[in-house]
Amino acid sequence: MDLRAKLQAATKEAMKAKDNARLSTLRLISAAIKDREIAARGERGDEASLGDADLIAILSRMVKQSQESAKAYEEGGRLELAQKEEDEIAVVREFLPRQMNDAEIAEAVDKTVSDLGASSIRDMGRVMAELRTRHAGQMDFGAVGAMVKARLLH
Repeated sequence: MDLRAKLQAATKEAMKAKDNARLSTLRLISAAIKDREIAARGERGDEASLGDADLIAILSRMVKQSQESAKAYEEGGRLELAQKEEDEIAVVREFLPRQMNDAEIAEAVDKTVSDLGASSIRDMGRVMAELRTRHAGQMDFGAVGAMVKARLLH
């Protein structure tokens, strides 16, 4: 079952269960996907739909935005709003691939560096692009950048 079908099935399930919080988040996801499809139609001028990789990128962006919002709410003392953001993150993460742990990330970085024959910091862009292709949605690329840099400097 592709990601779009899973989202639609989850939306129907949330409607039947009258789970308004979950339904609200699923509708947010659907709206973000529709917005991206409309933008893609404008760029390409065709009816091409988004693939799973595109959907994962959208979901990853949503998680990152919600994390930033939750942090801002916590700093502002709005704990109920921070909790709402955390609940949304939990729903969105259900549809993302499993996050890799630190050991798996280190192994993926080492493998990618050796596969590409990367030897200097100038190869960092190529390594990061390849990691994004191979492991979309499975790691935080902001944190991985530091690992790649350290690996290429030594």
